[in-house]
Amino acid sequence: MKTVANPVSTIVSRDEWLHARRELLTQEKALTRQYDAVAAARRTLPWVQIEKEYEFDTLHGKRTLSQIFDGRSQLIVRHFMFGPDWKEGCVGCSFASDHVGGALIHLQNHDVTYVAVSRAPLHQIELFRKRMGWVFPWFSSLASEFNFDFLVSFTKEEMAKGEVFYNYGMTRVSIEDRSGLSVFYKDPDGRIFHTYSTYARGDEGGLTTYFYLDLTPKGRNETGRGNLGDWVRHHDRYDAGGSVDPEGRYHDDR
Repeated sequence: MKTVANPVSTIVSRDEWLHARRELLTQEKALTRQYDAVAAARRTLPWVQIEKEYEFDTLHGKRTLSQIFDGRSQLIVRHFMFGPDWKEGCVGCSFASDHVGGALIHLQNHDVTYVAVSRAPLHQIELFRKRMGWVFPWFSSLASEFNFDFLVSFTKEEMAKGEVFYNYGMTRVSIEDRSGLSVFYKDPDGRIFHTYSTYARGDEGGLTTYFYLDLTPKGRNETGRGNLGDWVRHHDRYDAGGSVDPEGRYHDDR
């Protein structure tokens, strides 16, 4: 369990606290309105029609991108960091995936299908999914260009150049697979469109653990590297010690 020294703040009367709280509420309301404005702008982004016939390995055989919409018109894809030679998934992506289960029924009943996609072989994905107890669909794109086209996986030639195009800019990476979310829409004629993608911290809105931590006096309490690698672990490893490297992979340090 992660602990730090008790946080220190000014001690005031209830009336003084109420005055300060009202001032903060003004900022919170402004932030909410700004978020609503950004969400509205996001919905006005232009779309790109998908021309490739992507295929994925699933528990029910090969499935196309169109088929994994599962009868709905909207699709969210979690680009889960789980490379072809990895034994388990990324700690950060696992943390994000722990928050999905309760939302699935609500998404599905609002015309949205949610799936995860990784380049790991399907049998490796299934072993890890069962270990974690997740119920969302999770497919392998190992035989497809899907990850590369949506800028979350990089070829050895790209890696050799020292920088790759990720999160809409050139950046240094030391690993061939990164994380993100991509959103697609299928119209009544069966045409599929890419409407949105976000990477790096762009998916934090789905991490309700962060929402609750941000309410507390200690906050996220990330005081080492300053990110979730300081403290987040696979949820079955919180008592196992170990560490997480900068690329999100767990190491047993015993």
